[in-house]
Amino acid sequence: MLHALSRTRLLVLAGWLSGLATAHAEPASEPPPFILGISTHLMNVERPVEAPLKLAAEAGFSAVKDDVFWSTAEPKRNELRIIPQWRRYLEQANSLQLERLAILGYSTHFHDNAKPRTPEVTGPFLNYVDYVSRQLGNRVSYYEIWNEWDLQGPRDRQLAQDYAALVRKTVPVLRANTQAAPGNKALILAGAVTPEGMDHGFADQLIDSDTLALVDGLSIHPYVHCAGNNGRTPEAWGRWVSDYEENIRNKAGRAIPIYLTEVGWPSHKGACGVSEMTQALYMARIWFLARSIPNVKGMWWYDLYNDGPDRFDQEHNFGILNEDLSPKPAWTMMRAIAPVVRDFAYNAEASVVSGPTYQLYFSNGQQRVLVAWTVGKPLELGLISHAPVQGPVRLLDTRRAANGEVASEQSWQCAGEHCTASVRLDDFPKIIRLTP
Repeated sequence: MLHALSRTRLLVLAGWLSGLATAHAEPASEPPPFILGISTHLMNVERPVEAPLKLAAEAGFSAVKDDVFWSTAEPKRNELRIIPQWRRYLEQANSLQLERLAILGYSTHFHDNAKPRTPEVTGPFLNYVDYVSRQLGNRVSYYEIWNEWDLQGPRDRQLAQDYAALVRKTVPVLRANTQAAPGNKALILAGAVTPEGMDHGFADQLIDSDTLALVDGLSIHPYVHCAGNNGRTPEAWGRWVSDYEENIRNKAGRAIPIYLTEVGWPSHKGACGVSEMTQALYMARIWFLARSIPNVKGMWWYDLYNDGPDRFDQEHNFGILNEDLSPKPAWTMMRAIAPVVRDFAYNAEASVVSGPTYQLYFSNGQQRVLVAWTVGKPLELGLISHAPVQGPVRLLDTRRAANGEVASEQSWQCAGEHCTASVRLDDFPKIIRLTP
């Protein structure tokens, strides 16, 4: 949990710095890197993949996500295939060292587009899963079983039970094919739970039936861009997802790896939309908040590029790139913050929150940074450090993300080993360097 901030908003860094150095002296093992993912719409359309995937990698993403549609793999009954576009996509992503998440799901017209809830549909679905996972194996890093199954009835207990049953039948097929394939073993995710499903306990059936024990993580889609006024902020998002993780952990009686496989904020004109700059701002705060939530292993932003040119259509405007692949402010923002989000470890004990003010601490070896912002009225944040930090305060102001880290006008004032500085905070996070 994040601790309360002192009234003076002065944070004594000395104890944290010395404690952190001790804690990192002999690490038992390095935690797996946090996954910076991005959704793409490239596998099922005839579109070049090299340029958009390169832009994803340049922005700092470490993983991509797309669909291996059942209807694409089986356009005619009992005629299964892997289309060339799938192979091009996976090969290009791999060459850029991007992990690959593939969604297994959606039905076919010759099954009346029905979910696999009956033997007549489940059998062919498992044949499709078997074929695809034998062909692609560990070229896929993560297999996600279906997408937003709960959408048609987040309170429907039978729907949840049927999904749990499908997961129990699908996992052995995936395990057999990926364990037999060369390379790192693909992980299996289940859930893809919508916001309504999160609020109404859709994942409870996965826990009650012990189905979550069969997979490598629970995936959720925590959107809040159309939530009520009290929930439509990155900070409300952080509290909601944190509470959800705690509820899942308590119900399961153990830590459950959680993967945020779809999160986004559209920049359209109209209800639920924000400006492109606000989209970038909210994205930055959400990424940092995601790092502060226990057992969250990664997040996939939705999505890479706009799906169309209509600025009044929500679905056309989730991208961090325009439809012609020109960068939006969110792409520039992501490139600026990615090194900290991806490569630095979050320090919960040092991090503090008081009302609208957030101070989140991260480290990478001997490098330490403070990510800080306040929502609403700007304020002066006073820092006290006994570390030998001298000269100008170096920081990255995400309001001007393209500038990268710069020497600010503020300087550390030191008397012996006692140093102080002051930084003005606003709603754009500042990444403040705490080490030389």
